[in-house]
Amino acid sequence: MRKQVLILAGGLGTRLRPITEKCPKPMVPVLNEPFLHWQILDLKEQGYTDIILLVAYLGEQVKAHFGDGEKWGVRIEYVFENTPMGTGGAIRHAIETLKDDLEDEFMIFNGDSFLRAPLDDLAGFFDEGRFEAVVTTYDNAVPTPVPNNLKVRNQMVVEYEKGAGREKGFECVDSGIYVVKKSVFLSELASGLKVPFQLEDVLRPMMTARTYGAFAVANRFYDIGTPERLKEFEEFVAAETAAGRLHGREPEGTL
Repeated sequence: MRKQVLILAGGLGTRLRPITEKCPKPMVPVLNEPFLHWQILDLKEQGYTDIILLVAYLGEQVKAHFGDGEKWGVRIEYVFENTPMGTGGAIRHAIETLKDDLEDEFMIFNGDSFLRAPLDDLAGFFDEGRFEAVVTTYDNAVPTPVPNNLKVRNQMVVEYEKGAGREKGFECVDSGIYVVKKSVFLSELASGLKVPFQLEDVLRPMMTARTYGAFAVANRFYDIGTPERLKEFEEFVAAETAAGRLHGREPEGTL
């Protein structure tokens, strides 16, 4: 599959107010750089340079800062969501807007969570052809603020319940990166969903059909959904930059 990435970057960030009263959630500062800066650097490092940002609330700020992505050595396109569509509706809108410019398969990232995952291995797992969609999973070995919400059998997601927890037999948690076929959002089911609708509304029927795969990643994920989680991610970034595993400045090279 081509290394094309959609980032859901339209969140309101209501739990981060007053920070997000004047800037969109993906632009919340993390060590003097927008959150998206760190996500884009990790994508660039792994060779994923074809990026589409799905923006909404104060999205003009995102475009003004990142532009076409050349400064970061990536290519960035934008799809604006003028009315709330939900995560699933935003993706379907992007597919309808971009049409032939969007690949048949692509990765989806949340614009408020960070996971250092081996993306080529994830793509290779998807390319085996067993599933229509794949999600990264984490076993919460180092606890995250998100309770376990997935049951997995033979590398298939068979049940999802938000906030379920380990005590209900949910072994792992959705850690926020997906690989999906475009046809999933052009199916009769997805085409019939009324906005706003969520990504899980499209993925849930695949559990019954056994076409939703699970790709385990050992690294924990971070999100910036609350001030406490933002602080935790800042501490992670500080440690990673000090160790030379993340870089605080934009790459100098271009495509």
